[in-house]
Amino acid sequence: MDFNCVQDCSQCCIEREYYPSKKFGKIGVLILPEEKEKIHALAKAHNLNVTILPRIGISYESDEPAEVIAYQMMGIEENGNTCPFLDTKSGKKSPHGGFPCMIYEQRPLACRAYPLSDTEPIKLDSKCKFCQNHGNASSNLANETESLIKIKIKMSTDAPIIWRYATGIGEVEDKPVMQKGWIIES
Repeated sequence: MDFNCVQDCSQCCIEREYYPSKKFGKIGVLILPEEKEKIHALAKAHNLNVTILPRIGISYESDEPAEVIAYQMMGIEENGNTCPFLDTKSGKKSPHGGFPCMIYEQRPLACRAYPLSDTEPIKLDSKCKFCQNHGNASSNLANETESLIKIKIKMSTDAPIIWRYATGIGEVEDKPVMQKGWIIES
């Protein structure tokens, strides 16, 4: 069965998750370094504020990250949810009846890869309503797979130390366990 957005769904653009644990806070949409300025320019063109934080850093010594190899665009809500480019205010609807993306044709590679999940082995996002209803998508994932492969290639590194940025963003009740700043991935 081919992948298609479920009628009236915009869940992937709204709900953010804690990853790899609540200690790190909620993550935002993965933004590659070469996409960062483009996202800022698109936000300016749409008169939006975006928050882009580091996501993954690398180093050859353990003092601090020497290079950021991935960033993340955070949601507009205090708990980190809802992509700033999701048009929830105009009353317009996307072709599948959900909220439309203001930058759909220029969206980041991570959005283009959805619903594929960067796990070994690669699988579909279990929170995706299409995937929950249909179990799998046997075809029509060539573009998504290509986008995910591009991300993996651009993020590959031989650096011995990988850092993950803890956002400190999430639900109020989770604030006591969340941290903020760089943490060496163990």
